[in-house]
Amino acid sequence: MDERLALKLPLIQAPMGGVATPQLAAAVSNTGALGSLGGGYMTPEELQKVVRETKVLTKHPFGVNLFVLEKDILLPDLLAALEFIKPFWKELTDEPLEVPTELKLPAFEEQVEVLLEEKISVFSFTFGIPSEDIIQRFRKQGILVFGTATNPREAILLERVGCDGIVCQGYEAGGHRGCFSNPDPCYSLSVLLSLTKRVVKLPLIAAGGIMDGYGIAAALVMGAKYAQLGTAFVTTIESGANQAYKKALLEENAPTKLSKAFTGKLARLIENRFVAELGKKAVLPYPVQHFLTAKLRALAAQKGRMDLMFLLAGQGYPLCQSISARDLIQQMAYQLFIAKARGE
Repeated sequence: MDERLALKLPLIQAPMGGVATPQLAAAVSNTGALGSLGGGYMTPEELQKVVRETKVLTKHPFGVNLFVLEKDILLPDLLAALEFIKPFWKELTDEPLEVPTELKLPAFEEQVEVLLEEKISVFSFTFGIPSEDIIQRFRKQGILVFGTATNPREAILLERVGCDGIVCQGYEAGGHRGCFSNPDPCYSLSVLLSLTKRVVKLPLIAAGGIMDGYGIAAALVMGAKYAQLGTAFVTTIESGANQAYKKALLEENAPTKLSKAFTGKLARLIENRFVAELGKKAVLPYPVQHFLTAKLRALAAQKGRMDLMFLLAGQGYPLCQSISARDLIQQMAYQLFIAKARGE
């Protein structure tokens, strides 16, 4: 895997949907780490477009992540659920809040065909496991395959289906939990790495709360081959995050928490009024809740209403900086060098 990726740094930029632009992924890859795109919500056409844009910007390897979800979506009473959302919506606009008419995620199989056609370097996935046939199709093309695990049981399953590496997502990580088994033990990253390296032989990729080179060094000492960082890159210049989101990460002091309020799936985010108030009510399952709050989230971001925004963030977000991806990675490389020199 080292030879195929040829990374100068054991660092992977997390594939964050809406944040990981072609410019960000390319900047990371051009600096000697591995850039990534988050394609979970993209149509096949959108996915192909961003992959090709990234190829223009870098000749180095980069990865693309997709969601593995159940195909059938059971529709509950959306009108009743909207009643919980309307008071927040009315604070933002006088326009009526309509019931979503499209509750369908892009077809996973069609997204897969795009990535195979484009011959990307790394295919990663989360929320489940694709068929073994799909995984082998990627591997036969020489494409590395990374799965996401939140506990050792999931890691064992990923190893059995032929993955090349496992992203170990600790409790500290920002964004959605990648758990696909029940119950979710919510292991910290250090505990997850310790438990997982005892039961699988695949290279482990540490994810969760890592914000700098010292964190990368610690992950390597704990048994990881690479470290995957997400929140640290949200406030970079190349990030696709809107300015209100970046401002929140750079200026907020509120704690993070795991909540289903915005999407129906547990996600670590900065706690705000929407999370606090909706967390007391019954939330629809993912991805129905995701579609139900989509317009509210978009309008809140447009108006800079941090109390109603979907502010995904890892526990280490107070360490975020307004900086270019290149400068951030060079800073991390220096910190990693110092940590190794000290024997940390």
